[in-house]
Amino acid sequence: MERESFDSSVIASAGYDPALRTLEVEFGSGEVYRYFLVPARVWRDLRSAESAGAYFNAEVRDHYPEEWMPGAATR
Repeated sequence: MERESFDSSVIASAGYDPALRTLEVEFGSGEVYRYFLVPARVWRDLRSAESAGAYFNAEVRDHYPEEWMPGAATR
């Protein structure tokens, strides 16, 4: 999945697949997680949030099924 860079201390990059409703997030630590059943509006809101990290923590973390993707970092 193609990810775009974020200007965030928490999120290094993220991408979204609307067909699969899957959000992929690379954190500043280099770890990558996929979140499933994520509505497109969450992706739009994450991209436009004043603080992507705060939005992620409030609206994504612990709200959707997740999967750790070892070795998937782009750096």
